[in-house]
Amino acid sequence: MATCETCGNDYDKTFQVTMNGKAHTFDSFECAIHALAPTCDHCGIRIVGHGLEKSGTFFCCEHCAEGEGVKGLRDRI
Repeated sequence: MATCETCGNDYDKTFQVTMNGKAHTFDSFECAIHALAPTCDHCGIRIVGHGLEKSGTFFCCEHCAEGEGVKGLRDRI
């Protein structure tokens, strides 16, 4: 068994995600998302889908990007 790095649960079905060359151990996708998913720079929500990015700044949607003064990003084309 291994321990989830987010919640500390010692679990027999943990899994690893490698990100930027570093392995992370989790007991659920929820914990992996909490630890690794970027957050929207406007509203703070975890970005689970594609999201939007401009110059290293992440947004969950076009509305939030515009709320930060970023123009030209689109949710869908």
